[in-house]
Amino acid sequence: MSKLKLTDVEWGEFKIGNIFEIARGKRHIEKNRKKGSIPYYSASSVNNGVTDFISNPLFVMRNKIIVTTFCDAFYAGNTFTASDEITILDNKYINKHNGLFVSNSIMSNKSKYAFGRKAFTERIKEQIIMLPIDFQGQPNWQFMEDYIKQEQKQQAQKIIDYYERKLVELAGDVAGLDKVEWKTFRFTEVFQEIQRGKRLTKANQTDGPKPYISSTSENNGVDAFIGNETGVRKFEDVLTLANSGSVGSTFYQQFEFVASDHVTALKSENADKYAYLFLSTVVKRLEEKYSFNREINDTRIKREKLILPVDKEGNPNFQYMSDFVKKLELDKAQEVLEYIYIYIYISE
Repeated sequence: MSKLKLTDVEWGEFKIGNIFEIARGKRHIEKNRKKGSIPYYSASSVNNGVTDFISNPLFVMRNKIIVTTFCDAFYAGNTFTASDEITILDNKYINKHNGLFVSNSIMSNKSKYAFGRKAFTERIKEQIIMLPIDFQGQPNWQFMEDYIKQEQKQQAQKIIDYYERKLVELAGDVAGLDKVEWKTFRFTEVFQEIQRGKRLTKANQTDGPKPYISSTSENNGVDAFIGNETGVRKFEDVLTLANSGSVGSTFYQQFEFVASDHVTALKSENADKYAYLFLSTVVKRLEEKYSFNREINDTRIKREKLILPVDKEGNPNFQYMSDFVKKLELDKAQEVLEYIYIYIYISE
């Protein structure tokens, strides 16, 4: 079958209220909600709009498009409930594929809304969206479905190609893992370089391509992207440990970055990226010992200890750490491939 293109069809303007039956969610305050397994949608742009999972919904629906008050739109296929900050769209032709297509069309109007001008239900009804049309001038639901299926399969094939290469790369390195002994090491025995970053205030940061790593526990520690070249400390191929803020957050940084004074860079000459990933999970356990009121200063970090696999000479067994993570990645790659194979060849 030839590749479908968005230019292959005619497009038309539609008022949302003219092509969808529209409902609004119901307010269900947090103190009255009981934990469960039913997704509760609210005004969130992350996690597909899901903010909670509850067992006592005020109502349930499925196979709908939901729109938040900030005009984030998502397809909700399984049973769900929603707050009064959600507008719910229904049409008998909606399915999981064309629902994704329409959701993206709705979000093209997202820039019109903000905290001071929310996308309430009445405004959503009047919103104009562009959709492919059939020969009768109606939304071409079949084209939208076929187009999304095509795009999803292409993306799935890219994932398959990536993980199949991973399987080949890793399988030769990891035939099996023997049992290993463990031993306590000081940080200074594991890391040859332990250096704190340098303070760089927001006011002095310039926009640029270089990751700026600070004490956030999210986004692998990346707090901004900057262009500063002087008065900064750069590192690469190290672990970053948050010594304040989200104390104990630890990430492997493969590429060059600028470190703030809220993180400490840990460099080991014997670790590859897989061993670093192993070490990051061990170092991260410092979260349990420190807090916002008890930071990890330079003196404390050098006194800290790690329990690690040991080789025959009594040194940290970096090869075992590397092979262990490779084995985990190999197992996960196989799981992903099995899932994607089913998705491509069975699921429609």
